[in-house]
Amino acid sequence: MSTPRIAPSRRTSAAVAALTLAAGVVTLVPATAASAHPARTNAVDRGSFNSSHWGDPLADLLSSSSGGKYTAKKDPGSLYTIENAIGARDVWQQTDAQHRQITGQGVTVALLDSGTAAVAGLTGPNKLTYGPDLSIESNGVLTDQDTYGHGTHLAGIIAAHDGGALTSKTIKQLDPDTELGVAPDAELESIKLATTDGSADVSQVIAALNWITEHQTAADGSQVRVVNLSFGTDSVQPYQLDPLAAAAENAWKHGLVVVVSAGNEGPSAPVLDDPAIDPYVIAVGASDSDDSISGWNHPDVASFSSGGSLARHVDLVAPGTSITSLRDPGSFVDQNHPEGQVDGDTAARLFRGSGTSQAAAVVSGSVALLLQAYPNLTPDQVKGLLMAGASSVSGSSRYSGAGELDIDATLSAARNFVSGPGLLGTILNALTGNSAPNYTQTFPASTGLGSLQAARGSDQLVDADGNPFVGEVDIQGNPWNAAAWWAAASSGTSWSGGNWMGVPWTGAGWDPTGDGTQSARWSSARWSSARWSDADWDSARWSSARWSSARWSSARWSSARWSDEAWQ
Repeated sequence: MSTPRIAPSRRTSAAVAALTLAAGVVTLVPATAASAHPARTNAVDRGSFNSSHWGDPLADLLSSSSGGKYTAKKDPGSLYTIENAIGARDVWQQTDAQHRQITGQGVTVALLDSGTAAVAGLTGPNKLTYGPDLSIESNGVLTDQDTYGHGTHLAGIIAAHDGGALTSKTIKQLDPDTELGVAPDAELESIKLATTDGSADVSQVIAALNWITEHQTAADGSQVRVVNLSFGTDSVQPYQLDPLAAAAENAWKHGLVVVVSAGNEGPSAPVLDDPAIDPYVIAVGASDSDDSISGWNHPDVASFSSGGSLARHVDLVAPGTSITSLRDPGSFVDQNHPEGQVDGDTAARLFRGSGTSQAAAVVSGSVALLLQAYPNLTPDQVKGLLMAGASSVSGSSRYSGAGELDIDATLSAARNFVSGPGLLGTILNALTGNSAPNYTQTFPASTGLGSLQAARGSDQLVDADGNPFVGEVDIQGNPWNAAAWWAAASSGTSWSGGNWMGVPWTGAGWDPTGDGTQSARWSSARWSSARWSDADWDSARWSSARWSSARWSSARWSSARWSDEAWQ
């Protein structure tokens, strides 16, 4: 296979130095406890916002021209800025083996979220398709609609595409204010899970992960290669037993690159959210430019970004503060927090949000670029190359992992990985006993035989009357048989038509009894202690603020191992 024409990396990758080659084994240098927290606290402490600090007035001020009009070129959180920072726009100017610009062409990203609105930037040909709506709103006019607003924001980060075709000529002439996601020519398959207030149950997420694992060909015939899951709970169940972790890991082992947000509880959180706790998937933390365009050259870990433990921490970080992406007019977020709208945006189509959700979306778009260039890479290889290409971030690697995403450097690492080190490198490797890295993860596998209730963590879904939804049952009240589910999920047979585990789950399937009681009871369900909060869907910070002051409990996690032996 011919290789892409890739320009030299703009930055030296410190993470490469952290890889030790010995006898063909890549050893990840373990995290150290060099510091108890990231290097510094941001000028604005994003870890302690409350209702009096909604919005990011500094970012808005910096982004305005002399006439008060928004300009992406001056916005530290614009897609234009962060794509330059991570090297995505350099990658767009390179070509793949078929001589196409590397813009995500031929790669579909599944977005498991609150739905995706067909707003400008997401309405182009073959841009957006819909998988099954597994939310509680699936039985009526709200089917597939993003009534919350979170999924649309992430969709814009991943693959928004304004304007015409991206060619070698047009890319060089792009207006910075043209809204383009990290992989503007990637396709999106939206699977709606959450409702108007952001509510969703773990069983719905598991069902969606099973669906995409067993239906990797999207509705338009394209192939799904990446799953973006900006969701997590504070479960302390060992990942080896946890069914949510097992569902994500199962997707990974069936060839899907699963990108998961790490959580927004800050460095004091002793564990990553579930399923980011599973060491196979890509756990993404958020980096922070401190409201400075040049700040992305030497970013810090965002103070709200969870780091996890020495045993299992984030794999890398990506821009996640005050990110400007697509607004979903009329959604819950839009109506209840208009301060998230970007000042000076005359078209009123942009919204500003922060969180590891946004950071995960940046990584998902980057993975689409990498897989267009090298479609034969395995998920393990994708993860290893992303970490090898990351650039250094100050502070302990417990919080930053391998460092800041650099997709341009990652493609350079991929080129060397695919094409080999050349004659001189081969000779040197033979003399030193080294060889090319073999990016294969060998962590203990998850069986999913644990508790569904434990996977939900400490918060409960409640119905309109305040009755909690608890126990070893799925969202429809069906008994949870872990052994039967895992046998079906791991063999790719959990879905048959619109039925999951033998029960209808799409359309009218939310009313298995046929008398309307099931769907009626849960039509207004919500999370009792937080709406779309830190451990639910990691969007706790829109416009540098928390939707809720609710805190998810933390517990010590020590079951997973993040050791040298896990990579071979």
